[in-house]
Amino acid sequence: MDTSCCFIGHRKIENKEKAKNLLKQETLKLLDKGVTKFFFGSKSEFNDLSWEVVTELQNEYPSIRRIYVRSAFQYISKSYEDYLLEFYEETYYPPKIENAGKSSYVERNYEMIDNSTYCIFFYNEKYVPELKREPKRNTLPPSKRKSGTKIAYEYALKKKKEIINIYDGFINEE
Repeated sequence: MDTSCCFIGHRKIENKEKAKNLLKQETLKLLDKGVTKFFFGSKSEFNDLSWEVVTELQNEYPSIRRIYVRSAFQYISKSYEDYLLEFYEETYYPPKIENAGKSSYVERNYEMIDNSTYCIFFYNEKYVPELKREPKRNTLPPSKRKSGTKIAYEYALKKKKEIINIYDGFINEE
């Protein structure tokens, strides 16, 4: 397996500049360890910041490969693929996601973790996921629901991956 890293974090980040600085420090350490492949998902501010940092570092480290792991759109048009490849060196849709339905993001995160040596997270264990709409009756209250980041973090622990939690830097520097 190539030396690689994935980025997984909460949708919202309060202090983006601080997170970006911490991300850059940790990413530089990984580049010094020979990491060349970086896996990205989508739909979070943490993902966007991670992509910015890796893209900025690509000028200094041209061996960097940014890989977008899609959780939707198993088949994409050539024009959409060309569009994605303006931002990434590669994109793919993992076969095991095909019938995952609503858990496609969870399965995509598992795929990224499975293919990574290192996992950089922005994980706050007290984070409560935002509701996109009014809850249905008989659903778990917000304090009982798990965020996708928490599910991925627990999976990475179970898989004994080397985890770097950027959120820890927020706590330790206050």
